[in-house]
Amino acid sequence: MPADRPESIEKIVARFQKAADPKRRYEQLLWFAKKLDSLPEEYKTPENKVPGCVSQVFVVADLVEGKVVYQADSDAQITKGLVALLIKALNGLTPGEIIALTPDFIQDTQLDVSLTPSRANGFYNIFKTMQQRAQGLMDGAAAAVQS
Repeated sequence: MPADRPESIEKIVARFQKAADPKRRYEQLLWFAKKLDSLPEEYKTPENKVPGCVSQVFVVADLVEGKVVYQADSDAQITKGLVALLIKALNGLTPGEIIALTPDFIQDTQLDVSLTPSRANGFYNIFKTMQQRAQGLMDGAAAAVQS
C-alpha cells in the first residue's frame, strides 16, 4: 500500500478488504449509499453532471478553509455507493492532495473485480470529475490571491 495515501482512503480500503466475497462488498457500497446526504435539487444541473456515466451522477465541490468538501448524488444505488465512497475518501483533503491521487486504490478494495465494466468506468469518471472540481477550486483560489 502506498504510504502517501490519505488515512481516509486507507480506512476505506481496509474496510473493503475485510469483506471477503463480492456480495459483501456490494452490501458495503449500498451502506455507503444509504449514508450519503441527498443533494439539493438546485445542484442537479447539467454543469454538475458527471460525463460518461450510464446513471445520473451529480457532483459539486466547495473550498472550506482550504479543504475540499464534496456533495453528490446518483439515481442508481451502486453508483451512489461509489460516489459516497469517494466523498468519504476525498472530503477534507486539499485540492492539491486530491489532484495528486490516483484512482488505483479501487483495486485495493477489490471492488473493481466486482463491478460491471460500465460501473467501473463510472467510478473512474466520477473520480476524474472530482479531481477536475478540485483543480477548479485551486485555480479559483489562486486567481483570488492574485487579484
